[in-house]
Amino acid sequence: MTADAHAPRFHVRPPAHWANDPNGPFRWRDRYHLFYQHNPDAPVHAGIHWGHASSTDLAHWEHHPVALAPTPGGPDEAGCWSGCVVDDDGVPTAVYTGIDHTHTGLGTICLARAADPDDPALAVWKPLPEPVVAGPPEGLDVVMFRDPFVFRHAGRRWALVGAGHADGTPSVLLYDCTGLAEWRFAGVLLDGGDPVAVDAFGDAAVGWECPQLLAARDGTWVLLLSLWDGDPDSTGYLTGRLIDGPDGGLRFGTLTGGRFDHGRDCYAPAVLQEADRALVWGWSWEARGAEEVLRAGWAGVLTAPRVVDVHPDGSLRVSPAPELDLLRAAGPFVTAAGRVPLPDAYDLTVTAGAPAAVSLLRAASGAELTVRLDPAAGTVVLDRSAWPRTGREGSEPITLRVGGRDARAASAGAEVTVRVLVDGSLLELFVEDRAVVTERVYRRPDDRAELTVTGAEVAVSGWELVPPTRG
Repeated sequence: MTADAHAPRFHVRPPAHWANDPNGPFRWRDRYHLFYQHNPDAPVHAGIHWGHASSTDLAHWEHHPVALAPTPGGPDEAGCWSGCVVDDDGVPTAVYTGIDHTHTGLGTICLARAADPDDPALAVWKPLPEPVVAGPPEGLDVVMFRDPFVFRHAGRRWALVGAGHADGTPSVLLYDCTGLAEWRFAGVLLDGGDPVAVDAFGDAAVGWECPQLLAARDGTWVLLLSLWDGDPDSTGYLTGRLIDGPDGGLRFGTLTGGRFDHGRDCYAPAVLQEADRALVWGWSWEARGAEEVLRAGWAGVLTAPRVVDVHPDGSLRVSPAPELDLLRAAGPFVTAAGRVPLPDAYDLTVTAGAPAAVSLLRAASGAELTVRLDPAAGTVVLDRSAWPRTGREGSEPITLRVGGRDARAASAGAEVTVRVLVDGSLLELFVEDRAVVTERVYRRPDDRAELTVTGAEVAVSGWELVPPTRG
């Protein structure tokens, strides 16, 4: 691993060079497998392979050899792009986007199978020589076509594919792939003209990348979308129901929608559906200059796994996977409000019954990176404005509402709880179990990482993150 102080140590990323979208989170026997877009040669987006790591506990991850590599002269000769992994009659099978050197945004849908399903590491994968879908369906004027996601519903296997149309409308295309080697186009599951989608996202996207579905415990479905406007932009969600459509297909009946991650540094969330929960990882890109990235020798990291569900009011429920507690040191480094040094990686929980402020970094100028909690107003504000980021958006404060979908103020006597996970330059802020913010913050040499918590009614606890003990 790189010695760069900004590099996260406990989140999944390759030992060096480039990473982007998480792909194919998959539970096989007693191990979790997580794949990701990877350039093994340089910290730039080019020559995309699939990197691979696995874990028995979601806390300790082991790196494996590259799982998928471009095949010279094959449908993926210019890159093995995003997709998923499924169990196909006892054989782990990757379903992914292959691109050639003239793809212009249109991919093919390719398959690769684990060479030895009995290998706990699933270290070797064999691509099929021909794609199962050679391109988008005719007649829809599709100019973006990629990122298959396979799921089961009503005893059949279906696949979503992200799309964008020539008129600027994003959509999710649906395929019947009950036989994984034979796909049938089954229509448009949903497009950007849907009123709930318009209310949630406006015209922020001309394509919907990486569509993913998860089943909530109340029977609704959550559709996760990566909003692409010519470049990766942000992430959104829609809740709804799968309803029968024409010609034996499905349509998505929308109920609610909003931002999946309220920060500026998360994209391409990927779903692992388990029997009793759904886990989601995202990609956190770099928010520093290209020259700094090249000097560091690495770029991109995956977020912590998040448990995602739906609240009774229809809003998204999101919280850190409980297995992350395995990374906590044996004892906390702070248990009360005050001023204490912060380690490079930590897990902090703050509960406030009255207005409170949490400072995490102090610049030489005296400016602070703060989280402000106001239970009466039902708001949490993350202010990192003194730490500029590189990208299309600036570093303005982010305000979150914690009173539910209608943003009601919290009732008298209510409390607000936030949890902050920091690992090197990666900051993830969970507000109650209603919202999450992912931001990249690069500490400068003269910054002081120091925790200061002020307020009359505040409880605080924090643990350093340490390498987990193998079971």
